[in-house]
Amino acid sequence: MKKLIPVLAVAVVLSLCLPASAGPAGKLIIFHAGSLSVPFARIEKEVEARYPGVDVLREAGGSTKMARMISELNKPADIMASADFAVIDKNLIPAKADWNIRFATNQLVLCYTAKSKNAGKINSGNWYRILAEKGVRWGHSDPNLDPCGYRSLMVLRLAEKFYHEDGLSRRLLANRPKKYVRPKSVELVSMLQTGHLDYAWEYLSVAVQHGLRYVKLPDQINLGNYKYDSFYKQASVKVSGKKPGTWVTRRGKSCTYGITLIKDGPNRQAAVAFLDFLLDPDGGLKVLKQMGQPPFVPCRVPSQKMKNKLPAELVKWVEVRN
Repeated sequence: MKKLIPVLAVAVVLSLCLPASAGPAGKLIIFHAGSLSVPFARIEKEVEARYPGVDVLREAGGSTKMARMISELNKPADIMASADFAVIDKNLIPAKADWNIRFATNQLVLCYTAKSKNAGKINSGNWYRILAEKGVRWGHSDPNLDPCGYRSLMVLRLAEKFYHEDGLSRRLLANRPKKYVRPKSVELVSMLQTGHLDYAWEYLSVAVQHGLRYVKLPDQINLGNYKYDSFYKQASVKVSGKKPGTWVTRRGKSCTYGITLIKDGPNRQAAVAFLDFLLDPDGGLKVLKQMGQPPFVPCRVPSQKMKNKLPAELVKWVEVRN
């Protein structure tokens, strides 16, 4: 035993001198859809509590705009979360990202407050007649910058088909001044709350998070039920493309959020740690569910080839499913 003592002493001294295995630390830059602002604020606090060395820096905005800041302006970012997973596919893969995890759903609702004109009588059967009335102020986000914007226009076109009202979409838009089209949908929330707007198109989660009143629409037009994707795809909206003067057609489909890791992001370790918490059903997905935004459990990628590209830490949270 006496011969072991010096050896043990040396081992103890060496262990004290060696640095502890370093956890994630430093700034973590996340670009995300404005509709994720409230849940991501809470998730940020939980991640920073779990990893005290990490400082989460979030920038919110229209998903298309956020993706273009990364792909076209080369803004540094570690993670991009989009309100429409297709924005990541179209703008970031393959140059800036290798994969795209679908992690949550949503649906469109028409939000209002107690002060809104006709607040006492609007419902799921007459909402489109009220939006057509003169003097009713309503708005939506910019379809060229924000998925909620082009989805709002899709809802109007689907309503035209669902209610068999020819020209309904055109008549409604004629009653919506351009000043009520804002860069991102969450800007409309403050306009509602201050009385500058009567109605605004938002995601259900945003309505719940901000305590707004809202009209819930039939599944055939709210873009919230994948079972109606064959009906949703009848609605299409042209939006600006990657290059000035070019246009892209967005076709209706159920609201599905996507998230990815930016390949040249400055803090991969912290980004993977954040994603590991976000995709955990008892972590970030639980927060989303509590805030009115149903998550996919487990989350999804469309192919085994894409799943094979995921960081090892995330594989357990993801299944292959279209």
